[in-house]
Amino acid sequence: MTAPLSRTAPARRLPGRREGEGHLAMLLFSALVAGSFSLGARVADVVDPVAFTALRFWVAALVIGAGLGVTGELRLPRAPWRHGVLGVLYALYFVLMFEGLKTAPPVAASAVFTLTPIMAAGFGWLLLRQRFTPRLAAGLALGGAGALWVIFRADLGALLALDLGRGEAIYLGGCVAHALYTPLVARLNRGEGAAEFSLGVVLAGALLLTVLGAPRILATDWAALPALAWITLFYVAVFASAATMVLLQFAALRLPSAKVMAYTYLVPAWVLLWEEALGAAPPPALVLLGVAMTGAALLILLRPERG
Repeated sequence: MTAPLSRTAPARRLPGRREGEGHLAMLLFSALVAGSFSLGARVADVVDPVAFTALRFWVAALVIGAGLGVTGELRLPRAPWRHGVLGVLYALYFVLMFEGLKTAPPVAASAVFTLTPIMAAGFGWLLLRQRFTPRLAAGLALGGAGALWVIFRADLGALLALDLGRGEAIYLGGCVAHALYTPLVARLNRGEGAAEFSLGVVLAGALLLTVLGAPRILATDWAALPALAWITLFYVAVFASAATMVLLQFAALRLPSAKVMAYTYLVPAWVLLWEEALGAAPPPALVLLGVAMTGAALLILLRPERG
């Protein structure tokens, strides 16, 4: 079990091995999250975002709950209000993401996602007094620059002409919720394992969306949805919800919030790979420079902080 962080004391530096585990978890997290942008954009117009997110949460809860049941770790949550708070943020993020993808291209949406590290760093300082060191700032800045280079496919003119569209603006609100979610995990966890704590959060989100979105859920013609919608549902429920939630909880208990969210800088590069796999045109060779920059930023962040 991981000891809960004190509500008043600053977050302590964690052992290097545990930090390494957190970094590996977030590397996998970034690859899995990227798929939800590419697949989600292709079905965003055929199903209501609230109804779709509610169903994905129920499926994710079944997957996590089944895993806990097999290992004998399934038990009633303590202080369920904590899961409710996090469930609201988690549901808000996914609903706004899916709504934003109706008009925002996958790569543009992933560009918005790269704003979460700096927001997470701010929330981490406010809630946990986690340090925002010069080296961490340099790593985040380098990663952000590399991500933008990837996002705009090495086109400086496209970068300078950045115009936040309606879909991107909607998704930005979800990214604020995501950035706040990360330090709150460490603040509200009371020693539960990643999967156990995740189950409470995803159940809270599922219940919230089911109650508030009941009319939309009932109005959806589930039988008429195309096969790609069900493939996307399976992917986002199992890999982009259940798996990534556990990975995020796991990493948030081992790394400062800014480092956890720094892995979002890899998402645009993963999105480009997803888009190419799904038939989109390959990026220019110069885009690899941005990928190298994000890799260098992560190497900076992998080094343990001193003091």
